[in-house]
Amino acid sequence: MNPIFRNILAVIAGLVIGSAVNMFFISLNGRVITLPEGADVSTMEGLAESMWLFEPKHFIFPFLAHAMGTLVGAYFAARIAANRKMLFAMVIGVAFLAGGIINVINLPAPGWFSTLDLLLAYIPMGWLGGKLGSKVSKK
Repeated sequence: MNPIFRNILAVIAGLVIGSAVNMFFISLNGRVITLPEGADVSTMEGLAESMWLFEPKHFIFPFLAHAMGTLVGAYFAARIAANRKMLFAMVIGVAFLAGGIINVINLPAPGWFSTLDLLLAYIPMGWLGGKLGSKVSKK
């Protein structure tokens, strides 16, 4: 397969798979940890208005969603990429970081969560996914 096509496919697959993992963890949030009484998380507006009801335990699954989505997406990008595997894994990390920054701007989450999320869930997980994906694919 053409290396350029394969590298484009690596980025697309990393974004799609990472987003699916992210959404899986987000969907678990209300099932594993009960949401606060009166919280409406069905829309972004409802979530923003309900954010003040959330306790620290309610931020566990959003953090896991962001970190695991980035990790798995970067892993698959590194696995699929024809060359420069870490570069393509980090592209996934940066893309998810951009999404995280947009979330921080749009949702009034506590400062401690926004800081933790932006510093630990994206670039470090992209790097780790790249390392793991590069190791497995070497033969």
